Amino acid sequence: MNRYLYDGSVVGLLSAIARLLLDKVDAETAILAPRRPTLFEEGFFLATDAALAERLCLGLRRRAAEAAQYFSSALLAEQEGLESSLLRYTALALRQGDQINGHLTHPAVREIVHLARRVGREIHRMKGLLRFEQLQDDSYLARMEPDHNILQPLAAHFSQRLRTQVWFIHDLRRHRLAYWDGETLQLGDVEHFTDPVLSAREHEVQDRWRAFFQSIAIPHRKNPRLQKSHMPMKYWKYLVERPGGRHTD
Repeated sequence: MNRYLYDGSVVGLLSAIARLLLDKVDAETAILAPRRPTLFEEGFFLATDAALAERLCLGLRRRAAEAAQYFSSALLAEQEGLESSLLRYTALALRQGDQINGHLTHPAVREIVHLARRVGREIHRMKGLLRFEQLQDDSYLARMEPDHNILQPLAAHFSQRLRTQVWFIHDLRRHRLAYWDGETLQLGDVEHFTDPVLSAREHEVQDRWRAFFQSIAIPHRKNPRLQKSHMPMKYWKYLVERPGGRHTD
């Protein structure tokens, strides 16, 4: 069983998978992992080739568009040790096309499909739960701490949904920020982010939302367990309408 290493980047991963498939390495037995900064790392290092990575992406999209999407979504799960499963999944997809997504008895297919669907569910959920707060300069800020690295697909969605507004989406868990200026979308790392001041109108809107939320509640029909099953508590922190929720300045 041979072990192969890559530089840890997404392009490096794609390049490594492409190289192994071109060299006809047995995907079912090969081990692919990121190279660690240690003297005792064993394995064959595969140098990153951006052109090779691009060829793999194009080929996978042509041969199995759904599998290509599942591959991308599974990457966003940031699950350690996923590389070997991605290698096996890609090899199968290039041979069999999108029908492989129904072959859930294969461990790699089952893992990738499961992760991709889990990521997709969180993206869908956050499209409805993300709360944009108006700042004093009339831009908007949304905060989140998602389980998966879904900032880019969410930002792409809101660049169309809120096209005419200036906004930020801050992933506090990963210290990443998306910024839309009304024309272009930028994503980057942010180590120190000073919490901006909300506008007076935002304070008023949040107070009204909380009052509305309280007024429509029917005390004798409260069902906390059902509520948590539909909307896990981990997403409550940034809901402005929740009693005791946002504003903090």
